[in-house]
Amino acid sequence: MDVILISSTGGHFRTLVNLKPFWQYRQRCWVTQKSHSTESVLMAEKVYWAYGPTNRNIKNLVKNLFLAWKVIYQERPKLIITTGAGESVPFVIIGKLFGSQVIFVESITRVKDISLSAKLVLPLIDRLYVRWSSLKAKYPKAELISL
Repeated sequence: MDVILISSTGGHFRTLVNLKPFWQYRQRCWVTQKSHSTESVLMAEKVYWAYGPTNRNIKNLVKNLFLAWKVIYQERPKLIITTGAGESVPFVIIGKLFGSQVIFVESITRVKDISLSAKLVLPLIDRLYVRWSSLKAKYPKAELISL
């Protein structure tokens, strides 16, 4: 597997979909939560459905940790691209144990600080992309992009 694309639903998911020019010709699979939009957009894709909600939900964190172990062990991705939210954290941790590179694309809504998900896995991230110069100044290793 070349790449695993991981996100929550909504804007996080839409950001990954918008990166299609990068991932469309790569062997890939997705990890996200089931919703009307994710199911319809990913109809022809290989998808692993994460457990949600993830905010302050230890039970789903543990379930997603086991799911991450299964998926990463089975798929052996060279690269993990995530736009964050809670389901990404276990996948980044397990992915790094298996030698995956990690790219974290921070949400455009994050202006003053990076998300909790990004903070939790920051030491494991190979590339952090942010959308605001204020974040680039606060996190010098981050790269400024616009999508």
